[in-house]
Amino acid sequence: MAQAQGLGKRYIKAFLKGFFVAVPVTVTFLDRVACVARVEGASMQPSLNPGGRQASDVVLLNHWSIRNYDVQRGDIVSLVSPRNPEQKIIKRVIALEGDIIKTIGYKKKYVKVPHGHIWVEGDHHGHSFDSNAFGPVSLGLLHARATHILWPPQRWQKLQPMLPPERKPLHREQE
Repeated sequence: MAQAQGLGKRYIKAFLKGFFVAVPVTVTFLDRVACVARVEGASMQPSLNPGGRQASDVVLLNHWSIRNYDVQRGDIVSLVSPRNPEQKIIKRVIALEGDIIKTIGYKKKYVKVPHGHIWVEGDHHGHSFDSNAFGPVSLGLLHARATHILWPPQRWQKLQPMLPPERKPLHREQE
């Protein structure tokens, strides 16, 4: 009986040691390297959620790839909403700092993206709350880059940077 109690104590002790190591490692991984997220809404159709409300895509968000704010035109990124810091939104990078972009319904017809900012838009312009509503977005609000669609299985794919031809910047600074 005493031997069984000793075995139980050792088991609990080993479990707790593993638990207190695994939790911080997992949290750090999810915060700094990558995580998964469900995409809701129609703003990124047809790239994400092409079926509408019937199914939501689940994407892999790579935090590590944007640690130096290294994004390019056409990337799909997750960022903190400039209007609601509690909400994360997912949009496509249309223009980088220094680019001049023709807007779609913004207060100015043309905008030069300031230093340290990007211009983001949803692929479904009629149903997207994006830079056309709130202007250029600070790079500090970037959260992650969406790199793969993980769910549903029939949509498994790597997301390639793609800039719609009609949304190319009018002028690009030397890169």
